Amino acid sequence: MTSPRLTATYSMLTTYGDCPMKGDLRYGQQLVPQASDPNLSFGSVFHGCLKLWHEHHDLSRVLDFIDRSYPNRAGDDDQRRDWHLATAMMRAYVERYPSEDFEVIALEKPIDGPIINPATGATSRTFHFAGKVDGIIRLGDEHLILEHKTAGSLDGGYLERLWSDFQTTLYAHYVEKALGVRVAGVLYNVIVKARLQQSQGETEEEFEARRAALIAKSKTGKSSAKRRMPESDEAFQARLAEKYLDPGMFHREHLIISRDRFQALRSHLWEMTQMLLHFRRRGVYPQNPAHCFRYGRPCAYHPLCSSDFSPAVRENLYRIEPPHSELTDDESDPHDKPVF
Repeated sequence: MTSPRLTATYSMLTTYGDCPMKGDLRYGQQLVPQASDPNLSFGSVFHGCLKLWHEHHDLSRVLDFIDRSYPNRAGDDDQRRDWHLATAMMRAYVERYPSEDFEVIALEKPIDGPIINPATGATSRTFHFAGKVDGIIRLGDEHLILEHKTAGSLDGGYLERLWSDFQTTLYAHYVEKALGVRVAGVLYNVIVKARLQQSQGETEEEFEARRAALIAKSKTGKSSAKRRMPESDEAFQARLAEKYLDPGMFHREHLIISRDRFQALRSHLWEMTQMLLHFRRRGVYPQNPAHCFRYGRPCAYHPLCSSDFSPAVRENLYRIEPPHSELTDDESDPHDKPVF
């Protein structure tokens, strides 16, 4: 009996490519940190917002979705921060793009297909590819991938890196196979995340200390200083709205995908699966120390690796979660199959 093919996703392939040990911890041992990454959580909610907007063009429905995504925002500072940002971003997005010059063909479209050896044309007996594309649109006579990006900042370096985005080329290839249409390129829909922070004001003790310092410096021995009060939600939303009046907070980049890149993609994809098979056969997953503090913060698995894989660290800081959760919004993933 033939074993079912294992699912290979973009996230899985790039994780093993970045650090084979990290790949095994996530996809082989199926470990995830107990504490979720706030950047990933926000991105998931915001993608949901954009999907709702492009489906229904009903801002009230989008804002209700944001409210339901952060039910504990009154007492949770992280939820409160993300609620403010998502609300402001979507209000501004609707003002910036009240209508579109493209037609939406599909949103959050699942895609899958075989992985082919470009040298022989043979299908991989071990892996098949699966993913989910943000959107497929038609602009004039062309079909494009719609790719949403949230960015901390938008500069020339960020835009220069878009041309080498392996993920969108990969998705375009499988969209062509699934829909039987020619994908001419990708429309990157980039929204910058404002860095403004809601003022927390000062406590009575902080105010008294500041007032005393001012009095000590005053020639009259008096001070008219008043306590700084917390910024209201309404005032903070107004500040965010003003920030998003800057057209530089939004950007759309239309890139053409050449046919040559598709051929290079097939070779790259095949070689990446062969790399995974090599690790699997040997049962050895090397660590990549250069990845431990990428993006200026420790890898999610750094506590486990640096503890020499202590069972106590594993038990207290990590939990089991099936791989490829990005493919579905449901608890169970129809694409999930045993990995390593």
